Formats: sequence, structure tokens, C-alpha cells
Amino acid sequence: MLNYLWFFLAALFEIAGCYAFWMWLRQGKSALWVIPALISLTLFALLLTRVEATYAGRAYAAYGGIYIIASIAWLGVIERVRPLTSDWIGVGLCVIGATIILLGPRWSAA
Repeated sequence: MLNYLWFFLAALFEIAGCYAFWMWLRQGKSALWVIPALISLTLFALLLTRVEATYAGRAYAAYGGIYIIASIAWLGVIERVRPLTSDWIGVGLCVIGATIILLGPRWSAA
């Protein structure tokens, strides 16, 4: 369960960092937005390493589902755009997939 906390915190920092770059490059804000962007993206990377997983690729794949939840929440809370029902259905499917990747049985590929 602690993995989901790390994923959620990592997602917030990743989205915030990318959003800061978005504000600078797409919205014409000051280049000073790069400073919090880089700090936020560094924290994102550090937090993602806290996940209990044997392989980084599996952790990153599972993280993708949580990132999608956080992105849709960001859309609603920060950008003030109401997510569509189809957004939430997609989120649900991604969370199921992330959970299977992270906690599913490990059968041999051979």
C-alpha cells in the first residue's frame, strides 16, 4: 500500500514540474518557472525510487496508472476543467492494469 503513496507523490511532483515548463514554454511565463520545474522533477525521480519493486521497468509501468489519476485530478483542480466520464473510466482501467503489473503473479516467461 505504501507503493501507492510513493506513486501519488511522485505523480504530483512530475505533473507540477512539467506544468511549470508548460507555463514557461506554452503560456509565455518567465523563464524563472524552470527553477521550480527542475526541483519538482528531481523530487519526482527520487520519490519513484522509493517504490518496492524488483525491477525499475515494472515500477514505472505500474506508476503510469497512478500518473493518469493524478493528471485527471490536476485537470480538474488546477486547470479547473471538469473531467469527462470517459476520463474516469479510462482512469479505472489504468489503475486495474497498474495493480496487476505491480501485484500480479510472476509466471515464468520461458
